[in-house]
Amino acid sequence: MRKTIWLLVVTLAFSSLAFSQEKLSLSIDDIYHPQKKVAFSGFPTYGLRWSKDGKGFVEARREKSGIKIVQVDSASGEEIVIYDGLAVATALTKIEETPEEAAKIAMRIVNQSEDNQNFLLSSDADLYVYNVPTKTAKRVTNDQITELEAGFSPDAKKVSYVRGNNLYAVDIATGVETQFTRDGDKNTLNGYLAWVYEEELYGRGQNRGYWWSPDSMKIAFLRTDDSTVPKFVLADDTETNQEIEDTNYPQAGDPNPYVTLNVASLGDGKVTKVDTSKYKEADFLVSRVDWSPDSTKVVYQGQNRVQTYLDLNAYDLTSKTTNTLFKETSKAWVEAIDNPHWLKDGSFIWESKSSGWQHLYHYGKDGKLIKQITNGDWEVQSFYGVDEKNGFAYFSATEHSHIAPQIYRIKLDGTGLTRLTKKEGSYSANFNPTFTNFVASWSDINTPPQTSLHTADGKLVKVINENKVELLSKYNLSKPEFLKVKNRDGFELEAIMIKPPNFDATKKYPVMSFVYGGPHAPQVKNAWGGSNYMFHQMLAQKGYIIWILDPRSASGKGEKETWTAYKQLGNTEFLDLEDGVKYLKSQPFVDGERIGIRGWSYGGFMTAYALTHGKSFKVGIAGGTVSDWALYDSIYTERYMLTPEENPNGYAKTSILDDAANLHGKLLLIHGAMDNNVHMQNTTKFIYELQKAGKQFDLMIYPTQRHGVSNPDQVYHLYTMMGDYILKNL
Repeated sequence: MRKTIWLLVVTLAFSSLAFSQEKLSLSIDDIYHPQKKVAFSGFPTYGLRWSKDGKGFVEARREKSGIKIVQVDSASGEEIVIYDGLAVATALTKIEETPEEAAKIAMRIVNQSEDNQNFLLSSDADLYVYNVPTKTAKRVTNDQITELEAGFSPDAKKVSYVRGNNLYAVDIATGVETQFTRDGDKNTLNGYLAWVYEEELYGRGQNRGYWWSPDSMKIAFLRTDDSTVPKFVLADDTETNQEIEDTNYPQAGDPNPYVTLNVASLGDGKVTKVDTSKYKEADFLVSRVDWSPDSTKVVYQGQNRVQTYLDLNAYDLTSKTTNTLFKETSKAWVEAIDNPHWLKDGSFIWESKSSGWQHLYHYGKDGKLIKQITNGDWEVQSFYGVDEKNGFAYFSATEHSHIAPQIYRIKLDGTGLTRLTKKEGSYSANFNPTFTNFVASWSDINTPPQTSLHTADGKLVKVINENKVELLSKYNLSKPEFLKVKNRDGFELEAIMIKPPNFDATKKYPVMSFVYGGPHAPQVKNAWGGSNYMFHQMLAQKGYIIWILDPRSASGKGEKETWTAYKQLGNTEFLDLEDGVKYLKSQPFVDGERIGIRGWSYGGFMTAYALTHGKSFKVGIAGGTVSDWALYDSIYTERYMLTPEENPNGYAKTSILDDAANLHGKLLLIHGAMDNNVHMQNTTKFIYELQKAGKQFDLMIYPTQRHGVSNPDQVYHLYTMMGDYILKNL
């Protein structure tokens, strides 16, 4: 009897051990539930800012007592508190703010001076400046209209802002406010970018349309006339009385906002219009604005509306004349990258894709090329600046791998190219102003971002945040495989395959693919993919092979490959996706009759295009879909397609509306009801054509949501729905 009991105990013990070591399966709750989701990405370090002297970095922390900003010595780790929310709130109460309101204002940091000695704060309608050395606060505006895009002048003695679409500046010491413009209204914007300029030229979220001169005496700004731009109306139907938005939105071929470039003088408050008469008003984009280091010239980039050239212009404030330093062209379009990086002698570093690869060039102050600095069949991705003392330019690039950028430096004469980071995976860097150190962020496809401090030559000083996520090892995750697949022309397409855990090569598996496909927007990366990656791992656990393939024009292998999509968005990308399917079907473990595809935005377009132009995919999930490029905004679309008048055949061939009757397979369409980027109109027109053609489909609308679904409850609903749809139909 005792022997039997002992054997039972041993058996149970080993069973418990086996159970405790069994890997966990992922669920939608683990990845997307608003309260239950697991922090699979850990807690990466973001937003570190170097101090002006380059000896330490500034870090913001939220504590129970409020926000604190500390300066950390990069060598010793010693910390100095430079902004204490409690102390700031106390200072605010001394200027007649209630303790409750003061505490709120102390949390709303709008801007800070370069030396971290002054902080700009905001209430619901007004601005305040907190001075660190004196620990005092001062109210700098006092009205009932919200100030937008507020910031310090370079010398931190003035604050600029846009109010009622007019441009202002106030002297912090005297409180004297200068109003530079008086014609601002709903259609006339001074110093604030129109929607299409923000979205397609200066970058999403970059609304500021004014730029201080280095000497803090002048402000260059764009005046935008939106009156001829058609309005697009959006209605929030969740309110009893609809909330109506009408946004000036130029679709392809529509009038663009008319812009003028102006200079406001702090001395007398006068505004001077920059002479841009060489350009036609309706065929003119100002894609970047900058100043010469001596504040005597406004340097701006001018383009035609279809962006087949870019002029780098310098307007002299004294002579009132414009000198075009050079004109850049290419085999297709020219996309503005950044402003010149000025050197002490007046020469500058310029980033250009005109050769077919993005590289660095050194130009003289007269606009004459001195030297191409970087060269080769790889591209510079981020340019970090120049250490003039030692003659090095620092940047990230794809020289080692097209799917994983590394950090490099090179001499300005083009010699001595050196890879500073060695670990496989993707790097980005943040260099200090003196170029003696940099903070590196690294991840690979299996590892969330980690942060480390390095010397300028790449040597590791210390790990700042290892961000080790132990719980990842507890889940039954597959190891992704990086593959290269040749398309019909012999071009190597980059791909990722994630097989199910416990993969059995003798079985056949369905495939769920993910696509974006837009010009120079690769999705195949040896970098951490966050929640989307974990969603793919969950599907793999449920028995699906995950497939991600970048079409040639999306590959990131130089601008020259992107040009293959010129004037025919979708056509060549679709053929590349089909080549990928051909490869999949050649694999003995793939069930070629059960291949699905999903994507959002451009990926939604590619998904719908694939299901209306071929029969390779059994299931498609298309979100935020562009159904006809004539419906999308002018600046993005015309860069790649020209105008509908110039390229009617191209627009006709790439529209999915005319091919709705050819829909093959199950299709789920998804759209945000308040999408102000790719309007719901795209999906509405497509479903109307599907209905007229007698084609069945599935549809989900997300009220209140924009181009991306961001509300946590609706995100949870979205991924639950997509997961269920794949399981049911594939």
